[in-house]
Amino acid sequence: MAFDVIILAAGQGTRMCSSMPKVLHTLAGKPMLTHTIESAQQLGAERIHVVIGHGAEQVKQHYTDYDVHWCVQHKQLGTGHAVAQALPEVNDNNTVLIMYGDVPLLKTDTLDKLIKAAASGCLSLLTVVLDNPTGYGRIVRDAKSCIKSIVEQKDATSEQLAINEVNTGIMAVSAQHLCRWLPKLNADNAQSEYYLTDIIAMAVNEGVSVVAQQPASPWEVQGVNNRQQLSELERYYQIGLAKQLMRDGATLADPARIDIRGNVKAGKDIFIDVNCVFIGDVNIADNVSVGPNCVIENATIGQGSSIKANTVIENAVVGEHCDVGPFARLRPNTVMAKGSRVGNFVELKNTKLGSSSKVNHLAYVGDSTIGQQSNIGAGTITCNYDGVNKFKTTMGNNVFIGSNSTLVAPITIEDRGFVGAGSIVTKDVPSDNLAIGRGKQKNIEGWIRPVKKQD
Repeated sequence: MAFDVIILAAGQGTRMCSSMPKVLHTLAGKPMLTHTIESAQQLGAERIHVVIGHGAEQVKQHYTDYDVHWCVQHKQLGTGHAVAQALPEVNDNNTVLIMYGDVPLLKTDTLDKLIKAAASGCLSLLTVVLDNPTGYGRIVRDAKSCIKSIVEQKDATSEQLAINEVNTGIMAVSAQHLCRWLPKLNADNAQSEYYLTDIIAMAVNEGVSVVAQQPASPWEVQGVNNRQQLSELERYYQIGLAKQLMRDGATLADPARIDIRGNVKAGKDIFIDVNCVFIGDVNIADNVSVGPNCVIENATIGQGSSIKANTVIENAVVGEHCDVGPFARLRPNTVMAKGSRVGNFVELKNTKLGSSSKVNHLAYVGDSTIGQQSNIGAGTITCNYDGVNKFKTTMGNNVFIGSNSTLVAPITIEDRGFVGAGSIVTKDVPSDNLAIGRGKQKNIEGWIRPVKKQD
């Protein structure tokens, strides 16, 4: 069944107390509007229309790579007026699914039920039963429990305010119905706005069936009006992701202290300690342990590897049975081969570290290729940047770099090359050679230690 999606995202969100449009505030690392657009894409919408208003250009600039049609609501005159801005671009023969940019956690299964129910020509409405319905439009039913209207909170009688089935604003209905009903809306209400919900009464008057659907959880339809609500929704979403990880075979030290801002694919028998953040696409193989306070972004962690505390990994690949950290940083395009090790206060960038090679302490290695079973001593630095251009350092197999050495790129240390501690190396080192680049030591006899002058 062909359908269009209209996403309402024009509100200012004054209660967010922010200069940024409300729908750009993030949930799990993505703007709320992104969650809504991606749900529409997964459903297979023929076209996605996003109605914007406050901060319209800022919103559009954020989605230059998205295939959406933008509609501007220059004056925020209510939800009915907002939908009317997009309607001229909708296929007249399609069903229309209406969503909201600040309701980010709707499941595609729920939306699919709405669309299918509307296929018969009815108006399919998503409602939810709340213990505290304050602020929501109430679903008014007749003696036969059929929906006859929706009454907004400010327009409701005391009897209607006692109703706990409420409108979520999300509905599916044919474009032809909308074209007929929207021009009939009026702003004769407490807010002086054109309410989309008034089309419910129009449908009833015409004999068009109004069918209610329910979400699996009230959280699914929770909208965001302020930062407190956003934080509550974030925690709900994160605990759901944590539970899925545990179902997949991960042990979490504390499911309440993990943040996933993207997609994590986790193997079996992995352990994740507290306060870890996963960003983008992260793949973790079986039997991996991740220590506390780690940040892992767009990375692959191989089977049996150990990521120790306070390590940051970004756009990197860690092979099988590797050790990383604590306090290590793997920057983009770093690849660690099987059994290699990066220790405390070590930074690697754009570097390939061969199998069983080690960079254990206090080192920076950038734009480098290192062979197998090599050892890079504490305090080693590859000088890869001259202020304008980057240069490469190449080390072969079984290379040993003594502590506190400086390797000035471009440079090659061939297999079994050895660099003495404290050296500044500016020339290539052939195989089986020892390179020493130190200033000559001089001992001065009779030297008198300085003493503090007396006042």
